[in-house]
Amino acid sequence: MARLFCRFAFLAIATCLLLAPGAARGQVLLINVNDGVQERLPRPIIIHPGPHPHPWPIPRPQPMPVQSTYKIKELSVEGRLKDQVADVQVSQTFVNTGSRVMEVAFVFPLPYDGAINRLTFMVDGKELDAKLLDAKEARKIYESYVRKNQDPALLEWMGTGMFRTSVFPVPPGAERKVSLRYSQLLRKSDGSTDFLFPLTTAKYTTDPVEKVEFRLSIDSTEPIKNIYSPSHTVEIKRPDDRRATIHYVVEKQIPTNDFRLMYDTGKGPVGAQVLSYSPKHDEDGFFLLLASPEIEAAKTTPPPKTVVLVLDRSGSMSGKKIEQARAALTFVVNNLQKGDLFNIVAYDSTVESFRPELQKFDDESRRAALAFVDGIYAGGSTNINGALTTALEQLKDDSRPNYVIFLTDGLPTTGEVNEGQIVANSVKANKINARVFNFGVGYDLNSRLLDKLTAAHHGQSEFVRPNEDIEARVSKFYNRIGAPVMTDVAINVDVEGRSGGSNAATSRVYPKGRHDLFAGEQLVIVGRYRFPGAAKVTVRGKVGGEEKTFNFPAKLAEVSADERNAFVEKLWASRRIGEIIDELDLKGRNEELVKELVDLSTRHGILTPYTSFLAEEQTQVNDVAANIGVAREQLKALDAVEGGGAINQRAEKARFSGQAQAPAAGKAAYADAAKDRKVEVNSVMNVGARSFYRRGGKWIDARVTDKMRTKVTSIKRYSDEYFALIDKHGKDVARYLAIDEPVVLELDGKAYEF
Repeated sequence: MARLFCRFAFLAIATCLLLAPGAARGQVLLINVNDGVQERLPRPIIIHPGPHPHPWPIPRPQPMPVQSTYKIKELSVEGRLKDQVADVQVSQTFVNTGSRVMEVAFVFPLPYDGAINRLTFMVDGKELDAKLLDAKEARKIYESYVRKNQDPALLEWMGTGMFRTSVFPVPPGAERKVSLRYSQLLRKSDGSTDFLFPLTTAKYTTDPVEKVEFRLSIDSTEPIKNIYSPSHTVEIKRPDDRRATIHYVVEKQIPTNDFRLMYDTGKGPVGAQVLSYSPKHDEDGFFLLLASPEIEAAKTTPPPKTVVLVLDRSGSMSGKKIEQARAALTFVVNNLQKGDLFNIVAYDSTVESFRPELQKFDDESRRAALAFVDGIYAGGSTNINGALTTALEQLKDDSRPNYVIFLTDGLPTTGEVNEGQIVANSVKANKINARVFNFGVGYDLNSRLLDKLTAAHHGQSEFVRPNEDIEARVSKFYNRIGAPVMTDVAINVDVEGRSGGSNAATSRVYPKGRHDLFAGEQLVIVGRYRFPGAAKVTVRGKVGGEEKTFNFPAKLAEVSADERNAFVEKLWASRRIGEIIDELDLKGRNEELVKELVDLSTRHGILTPYTSFLAEEQTQVNDVAANIGVAREQLKALDAVEGGGAINQRAEKARFSGQAQAPAAGKAAYADAAKDRKVEVNSVMNVGARSFYRRGGKWIDARVTDKMRTKVTSIKRYSDEYFALIDKHGKDVARYLAIDEPVVLELDGKAYEF
């Protein structure tokens, strides 16, 4: 072994992995393979017990000494995805932070043999030789290291081949820049081209990575439809229907998720794609549906729409707030299109309209509207009921998109002040089902009223904190909704012979109701399905005022062969949690919903302000009755409708409901609404499809029941039996055994302890 690697080896994953997320991990690991030397990989291991509000895990003493250390300064990935081929260049800068020379080699595990060609390595501009090892040879290296150093970090690569380079030295304190270029054939999954770049071994570093950046371009011979990252929030630009650029950058963080990007192609004005995940035969599966408008259609003049701007000019809006609000209205008016109808309603104790009725947008009406906006000043009380009914009663034509943008910074203090009656009056006035978008400014407002209006009018609430710019928030929002491509969109997923009534193929689909498709955006819809098999996706809606229907094929898995799409279940759980909290907030307490909230939060390691007690090590995860009682008490915080805590709770609820990515791997976190901060915890961890709770010095799989705990099979780590279990269950289990402390894991209905 030492002859292969000299004194040390650097393990650097630099492949576009196309298996399940987590099939291989990371970017750089330092391995000492000298005979007679036992050395574990460095880790950002955290201090136990209890939650700690830190931006990254806190290092603590290792169980065995780490004789050499290093940190990753920067990692840059540039790639060109041409149809199904990826050309990738990786640049990484690292520093030897130890006190001795490291003799190192780079090793690149592969998800499958033959995945990569034209692979070259450069270290400070000098090319190094590389050799391909098959899976059998690579396994010997992985298993030898794991056994020798009693370090499970490399378990996830068991069964894969690898590239390795020749050895080069790195003196103490020296910095090296490593460049890698390779080409790879990308796999297709459920009709989508799937690009996966492993990031998470970058956690084996002495400090957070200073900068991680991805710049990818897609160049397709067929029109690109949906582009989606289930792992990261990326910036997507689409200059035309066959090209796209994707950008992601983050600073001073320890990566916890591999980077994954998926896209599909096809022709037609709307594209839809379905991904499914079904972990068990006897349970409903989970699906993710993506829908995007045609880029060429999005670049044309959008269909005419109606926009009514409703601005609070009460006394509390005086000063900087009214200045920013005027600027926001100016932005919207200047960005209306020819053919649009619009009006402006300003209110305090009285309600005043720019014009008695809707106006056609042209140069003359624009100039007059801007003059009206300039003349708005703050003073008086807050007549929310009068302002909303005045705005909604002006809307008459349901053949076009109709939007009301409603802005307030206070409680209703004059006219009708009962929140239930205000909502009822607005519904009565909204005869054409216009969508109402609310902006709550500051903390002195009724946040629950805004959310009730959102629910009643199929809109959205946004909350502008005191230190945020009203103009920036409203402008960003209007840029998003300013160009509707398809409106009143309804999406159905049908399995042949399984539609309607008790045979409905899908259930608990989020977000609910009808939607609008806007230029440059896509719908991300999740739900559950009862029946697997070939399915048909039907998208119905209005394009330019004309009803259109589009059909797409889909396949719903009976039982998923691996955890590649396990993120779909986690994403659904996040959306469902947001829906539950919304129902508890707007409709009152419901014991069944409280129980479901606790169950989902526990099973998926998704902590909310009302289930954060699960992070406390004294909490018994399986004591459902006690945990429901605690959650019930915590949910009383929703009784508050004004103040920072109330606003933060409802903003967090909206975050769950609108989440586009599954919760990140690694340590869990929750929002402390009262203190307006994110709290990362040390006792709850998400790995792959599972969640683990640290109890009594062990990480307990959330799937392990109390009954299973009465009969646990103990398996010695690094024994032959240990590796045989990995052979039997594969990579999905290996990632769980790579946890660095004792683990209690459910497999085939039994509990195993390692």
